[in-house]
Amino acid sequence: MMKTIRRIPVTSLMIAICILVYLWMTFQGGSTNTTVLIHSGAKYTPLILQGQWWRLLTAGFIHIGFQHLIINMVTLYFIGMYVEEIYGHWQMLIIYLASILTGNLVSMLFQPLQNISAGASTGLFGLFGAFIMLGIVNRNNPLIRQMAKQFLILVVFNIGADLIMPGVDLAGHLGGLIGGFLCSGMCGSTKISRISLLKRFLSGTILIVLIVIMFWRAL
Repeated sequence: MMKTIRRIPVTSLMIAICILVYLWMTFQGGSTNTTVLIHSGAKYTPLILQGQWWRLLTAGFIHIGFQHLIINMVTLYFIGMYVEEIYGHWQMLIIYLASILTGNLVSMLFQPLQNISAGASTGLFGLFGAFIMLGIVNRNNPLIRQMAKQFLILVVFNIGADLIMPGVDLAGHLGGLIGGFLCSGMCGSTKISRISLLKRFLSGTILIVLIVIMFWRAL
């Protein structure tokens, strides 16, 4: 266990925070309780528009129910392990948090005003996006390219499921995917390759412009 934590400390920390937040919410009255969710920092647009912008990040560490937590944490462990080991610790943290931010921004713009949403899935889709970027940059690496294709198939499957399942935040998932894709391109270097300066500049510029536009639209 300690060896794994030392190898992927950021992924381990993100999982630990989500579990601790879930336990705290359970003792406060339950993670499915609307009042507890809002009090704990879930994404709730009316309060965000009143100045509580931090909810765009804290919502990524809150889960609605035990099943929601388990599914997301198992997914985070496996995809986070790959991304952190390839991109590095700090890059993994930046990509993950940026994906949560962009995912919840898009969700805020396209979901009904009174919707309450939470979960790590915005960040998870961002990590999928990071691996897709990795596959594009490393076209000549058959292993990475094959893994990227598998993650792309998984993304398509999940988006398809989102379209038919009620209550799923499709907008947040797509926003996280785009944010992770662009942010990973902006971060540049990985342990197996380096992304060209031009691609890094374009990815970073597009990401920043999108975030600014979304904040402007929200206001």
